[in-house]
Amino acid sequence: MIPTLTTDRLILRAPKLADFEHWAAFFASPRSIHERGMMERDAAWRVWASDVAIWQLRGYGPFGIDDRDTGDYLGEVGIYEPDGYPGPELGWFVVPEAEGRGIAAEAARAVMAWARADLGWTRLINIIDPANARSIALGQRIGGVIDPDARGEAPGDVVIVHDLTALPPTKEGVA
Repeated sequence: MIPTLTTDRLILRAPKLADFEHWAAFFASPRSIHERGMMERDAAWRVWASDVAIWQLRGYGPFGIDDRDTGDYLGEVGIYEPDGYPGPELGWFVVPEAEGRGIAAEAARAVMAWARADLGWTRLINIIDPANARSIALGQRIGGVIDPDARGEAPGDVVIVHDLTALPPTKEGVA
């Protein structure tokens, strides 16, 4: 069962089919260049569906992010670990209307707390393209530390390590 997480402004919930339209638009735009790269719709579908299936296969995955007050879709945050990854990765993206509002940071903190409390994890990583300065800054702002010796997905990736033991093992905000 996929939990629902809440914060002061957000609801993090199970992915739903309508989320794909936002996902496909993001990955069709230049905004995705430093993420997984721009994709045609059919390729985006395969990647999105694979990410969503991680819930069934591993017990964690992406959450859709909704605004608590309006119900508007704001983006996605979650834990990704395709086969061959160096470990569970905390990742995110927000729709253009949500940028610069701290949405990704708030959602990422909720997922980190959930991973600590429910999964018992002590560590998560971010794997970030070195040209993605905004995501690197976000990873550090939410408590991560760049580990120059950690393995990413590709040579040159910036790997940020999050020590979850610093978080209180609480289930507050988890339904």
